[in-house]
Amino acid sequence: MSILIKNALLNGERSHICIEDNIISEIGNIVEADEVIDARGMIALPGLVNTHTHAAMTLLRGYGDDMPLHEWLQNRIWPAEAKLTGEMVYWGTRLAIIEMIKSGTTAFNDMYFFMEDVARAVNDGGIRALLGYGFIDLFDEEKRENEIKATESFVRYVENMKNSRIRASVAPHAIYTVSKEGLEWSAEFAREKGLRIHIHIAETEKELKDSIKEHGKSPVKYLDSMGFLGSDVIAAHSVWLDDEDMEIYSKRGVWPSHNPSSNMKLAVGKAMPYSSMRKWGIRPTLGTDGAASNNNLDMMEEMKIAALLQKLSGDPTALPAHEAIKMATEWGSLALGFKAGKIEEGYLADIILISTDIPEMVPMHNWESNIVYSANGSAVDTVICDGKILMRNRRIEGEEEVLRKAKEMAERFYS
Repeated sequence: MSILIKNALLNGERSHICIEDNIISEIGNIVEADEVIDARGMIALPGLVNTHTHAAMTLLRGYGDDMPLHEWLQNRIWPAEAKLTGEMVYWGTRLAIIEMIKSGTTAFNDMYFFMEDVARAVNDGGIRALLGYGFIDLFDEEKRENEIKATESFVRYVENMKNSRIRASVAPHAIYTVSKEGLEWSAEFAREKGLRIHIHIAETEKELKDSIKEHGKSPVKYLDSMGFLGSDVIAAHSVWLDDEDMEIYSKRGVWPSHNPSSNMKLAVGKAMPYSSMRKWGIRPTLGTDGAASNNNLDMMEEMKIAALLQKLSGDPTALPAHEAIKMATEWGSLALGFKAGKIEEGYLADIILISTDIPEMVPMHNWESNIVYSANGSAVDTVICDGKILMRNRRIEGEEEVLRKAKEMAERFYS
């Protein structure tokens, strides 16, 4: 199928974008196409990329708010997660995908449980995802062997799906939930299979202090000492880092995932050191984290929050709008390993159209500033992923059924 997007604003200039199958085939000329979208009055942007989620946690949105992190986990989240079933995770992920599409996200990076059901949800939902089984061995040898088998099984499941939109990752949760042996196996297996690695690193001061007490070094230095870190690693949070940690990230090519809303809500105590990272040549990406700690998956909103949070440093030039957009598009796609994140010939056809005919987008002195500082997800009119139209005029096929089923699933937490 071919799609012609006419009259879109692309990099501030009116242009035409042609899609053949799932690839951007031509930019600039009007050509014959099976489907024509008149994008007059709309900005064409690469689909947004959410580099850290626990998508099915949409079912826990608002379930435990305004609590300290460890109390939140132990008293609300973990007991609730013990009630999860594959069906609940499927519909929770479908709900997350609807929310992501409505706010312009076309790819996400997920770590959770019942991951085969997550993969089914992504297959049915139409967007792109990097998916990892949440490996947690709690330093127990028998549990570690079970987690290894579960990871291997899920990787085979994704391979057998033969869906180019879905890739498997290896996802050890964190250094405080996974043994050294589990971490080493994860890195070795990922590299043997050519997979990305997704892990939480240096989210809290407690994690930092505990690591120094137990290992004599920071989480980053501990992971680097075992050869874990590399350009295949997506490091969620990466807040409590010093210059030596950032030098390691720079040398190894690690992709940090900045999750500003979640970090502020859970009061981790400081912001990711974005400006210092950029001086080291690091390219941070952007994520929302799960809807239990955000509480939405709106990457348009996350760009603004990320930019404003960095300016609290006293530097109004910290994280400018054009870099916030790169974090949410180009750099995120590179981190996940998909040839997307740019509207250029030969790239995957993951494109969103943002309306300029809404109050918050008028006037438009600077289109990048408007997107980051003025708009939110409701400005997204049309979403195309892998060359298929998933939303047009803010309508998504099957949305009502997903909302109904997700409500049913959420009620089970109270039963």
